[in-house]
Amino acid sequence: MLPSERRAAISLAGIFGLRMLGMFLILPVFAVYARTLTDDHTLIGLALGMYGLTQAILMIPFGMASDRFGRKPIIMLGLFIFAIGSLLAANADSIYGIIAGRALQGAGAISAAVTALLADLTREEKRTQAMAMIGMTIGLAFAGSMAAGPVLYAWIGIPGMFLLTAILAFAAMGVVRFVTPNPGVTAFHSDAQANPARFGDCLQRPELLRLNFGIFALHAAQMAMFVVVPFALQQSLPMAEHWQVYLPVVLVSFVLMVPAIIVAEKHGRMKPVFVGSVALMLGAQVLMAVALTHFWLIVLALLLYFIAFNTLEASLPSLVSKIAPPEAKGTAMGIYNTAQAFGLFLGGMVGGWLAQQYGFSATFVFCGVLMSVWLGLAMSMTPPPRVKTQMFHVGPIETLQAQHLAAQLTVFSGVEAVTVLPEEGAVLLKVSQLGWDEEGVRHVLAREVPESAAVLR
Repeated sequence: MLPSERRAAISLAGIFGLRMLGMFLILPVFAVYARTLTDDHTLIGLALGMYGLTQAILMIPFGMASDRFGRKPIIMLGLFIFAIGSLLAANADSIYGIIAGRALQGAGAISAAVTALLADLTREEKRTQAMAMIGMTIGLAFAGSMAAGPVLYAWIGIPGMFLLTAILAFAAMGVVRFVTPNPGVTAFHSDAQANPARFGDCLQRPELLRLNFGIFALHAAQMAMFVVVPFALQQSLPMAEHWQVYLPVVLVSFVLMVPAIIVAEKHGRMKPVFVGSVALMLGAQVLMAVALTHFWLIVLALLLYFIAFNTLEASLPSLVSKIAPPEAKGTAMGIYNTAQAFGLFLGGMVGGWLAQQYGFSATFVFCGVLMSVWLGLAMSMTPPPRVKTQMFHVGPIETLQAQHLAAQLTVFSGVEAVTVLPEEGAVLLKVSQLGWDEEGVRHVLAREVPESAAVLR
């Protein structure tokens, strides 16, 4: 990566990380605190998941607004809204005030705008690497939050954690203003942004719909679980010491996840690993439902849960990338992220309502039903192709020239699909992970579009 690309990727990953750290910190402790405000678990679950609803509604519109009004202004606006929501929640003296604050937090839905800015600041061939840095940062923020949340709760309480979240958001605004490079040109990137004209195509593909349901179910179960798990652990361990459970299970799950991902990606075993992870998640939910009074069984269930969660969280975006049409990859990811946010909202609300009406075990029965449906869908999925996406910038070209170029590139070994986008000046290839004729492709691109040769080298 060029120094400017590295700076852009690191700063934007930091923005994601600071924002997500603020969101995740309260996850392992909020439910217990909220019991001091209300006895209604439905409201507790709603407070936990409320940010998902506003985020789902506004995520894609924020990205589209960044096309019109500029990336940085929209990101700064979103972070400011998020910070105001955090301050509102920090000063709330009722569960309804926290629900309102969480709704505002979600309304600062900057994910799509940040991704679009990253696309503006990176070359096509380095974009996947930059996206991976953001994904890794989010994973580390989640892991760190699970361990740090209980400790911070003992030190500063939930109001202090919301205040810290606001401070992190203002710090992220400083990163955007002073560290993140300014884009020279703002353009639409089909691999990174949602295009409303492509929604129908993505919503009609059964394999993508399976994955959308999967991320919805995964995060619905996550939010529903954490309406209950803090109470279950508190029976045997003071809240301030819950990190002694979360830290080791998260670390061990990361260690065990890596071989699974390697087997899936490098050895073409994506479907077996994926189906096995969903089955493991189902097993964790069933075990949790019957183990709520047995500390060590809860710990075992959490370990199984985090192994499955981390593996699935890493696998799902890769599957979307393999299956989505190259020209609609950004749209497919936008729908996928929206489904994830709706899952957070519905999981918190339904999980809380079930805990209130039928007891804690009912929440895990709900999670188990979600996982059972997902397991059936996963088992019947078509094994994903062993492909990856390669992009080349060739500059604006005429439609007839684009058609001619696509026909020439299709003949090379390992090239599974070719899409040329004249308006974006981009060539998108789906190529075999087992090898492809990159040299031949670059030669044709340099010959047919000479002005792109310097870029391609």
